[in-house]
Amino acid sequence: MFFVALCLDKPDHVELRMSTRAAHLAFLDKHAARVKLGGPFLDGETPVGSLLILDCENEAAARALLSEDPYAAAGLFASVELKPWKRVVGAQL
Repeated sequence: MFFVALCLDKPDHVELRMSTRAAHLAFLDKHAARVKLGGPFLDGETPVGSLLILDCENEAAARALLSEDPYAAAGLFASVELKPWKRVVGAQL
């Protein structure tokens, strides 16, 4: 089952994002089978959040995976919204 995670950064936390970015990317690589798509929201050139599409058994598994993200562990996010999602058109994930 797919889930979309909408993660918005705390204001003025770009330095925290950048200092944990390498660990975050390693986490995404480690979980590539379940993290189908992801990338930052931008304000101009500045990253201000993240969007991830996850393939997990259920919402609890998706939340557990998100909690392991170094960005989440570092306290980067002001909010995380998780929604079940169904792909209808576009590339296969």
